[in-house]
Amino acid sequence: MERDSSFSAETADVLSGDSDALAGVTVIVCASCRDETGSDGHPRAGQLLAEDTRRAVSGENIRIRTVECLGNCKRRLSAAILRDGCWSYVFGDLSATSGADLVAGAKLFATSTDGLIPWRGRPDCLKRGLVARIPPLVKDQI
Repeated sequence: MERDSSFSAETADVLSGDSDALAGVTVIVCASCRDETGSDGHPRAGQLLAEDTRRAVSGENIRIRTVECLGNCKRRLSAAILRDGCWSYVFGDLSATSGADLVAGAKLFATSTDGLIPWRGRPDCLKRGLVARIPPLVKDQI
């Protein structure tokens, strides 16, 4: 298996000239995440985070999806931010009211020219809560 530790997000410019760059960004929220007490109550904290994120997006062209599990249970409430042709990010240790921060991160990502969410201006919970940054899948390298 070939490894390239110097991988760059050179495909990021795909959307940089697009008039609606937000259309290429998706926020995925783990709807099955429990709160810090581990409560089995419904709605789950993850579902509340998804609803908060949907409210925060308020008409912006950012896709919001939910999944049943992101496999990040030790870091509680989790979400991912993806952009076509760019790096993907997984965040944990979020709260049920982190929706506006996820949307702010998605907007920063949409306007990035290098395919990365810039550190400067990133909400604190997206700095502290970073779990993983995953390079884009490049089909000719498979």
